[in-house]
Amino acid sequence: MGAAENKEFIRNTFAELAKGNTAAFLDAMADDVKFHLTGTTRFSGSFNGKKELTDKLLGPLFAALKEGIVLTPYNIIADGDFVAMQAHGKALAKNGKAYNNHYCHVFRIAGGKIKELTEYLDTALVDSVFGK
Repeated sequence: MGAAENKEFIRNTFAELAKGNTAAFLDAMADDVKFHLTGTTRFSGSFNGKKELTDKLLGPLFAALKEGIVLTPYNIIADGDFVAMQAHGKALAKNGKAYNNHYCHVFRIAGGKIKELTEYLDTALVDSVFGK
């Protein structure tokens, strides 16, 4: 796929996620995806493959949220296999604190799937809402 197709692929994936279709997000990823969440928060780290990503990041994160998170992209830039997306997230933690973060995601797309993803976010907000 070219840059335009990769950009549309990411846009469609997050449109489905906004509708509550979390399966679309996981389906968009290669089985051997490499996901890196920056910082030193309780959720930060590098995750290899969908299973590790789900077990060590997505499961614990969604368990701490009341009803999941809605990510709204507001800028998507693509160049070849890479797509950068800026987004605003809105969620409520089970502890009652608002978790409204801003993100920059950098994706590498190969074979119609997300092969690599790096997520940049306000780590101080993560710590203040979820603890260290």
